[in-house]
Amino acid sequence: QVQLVESGGGLVQAGGSLTLSCAASGRTFNSSSMGWFRQAPGKEREFVATIRPSGTGTYYADSVKGRFGISRDNARNTVYLQMMRLKPEDTAVYYCNYLRPGTSYYNPQGFAPWGQGTQVTVSS
Repeated sequence: QVQLVESGGGLVQAGGSLTLSCAASGRTFNSSSMGWFRQAPGKEREFVATIRPSGTGTYYADSVKGRFGISRDNARNTVYLQMMRLKPEDTAVYYCNYLRPGTSYYNPQGFAPWGQGTQVTVSS
């Protein structure tokens, strides 16, 4: 059974930093592309960043490019999202997921049941 457990969210002032973690289980993590997504109140869930199984390829939404970094530790079945220079518009619940095979790294679809997410709130 696939499980995704996100952590690391919190309240931070604009300009601050946070690092999110996602522990994945129940599927072959090492051979799976992974992604971070977010959902703000009243909005649909959107793509934030994706990473290839080896970690050598990373892809970002324009809104976070240059500020966020996605990485993974295949030995720990964990994917990370380092967020810097945070803005109030980054406020959302952040989720990770396995990418559905064949979907675009810039328009990914989650494959597994969504976890509970982790709340990130950026104050102005």
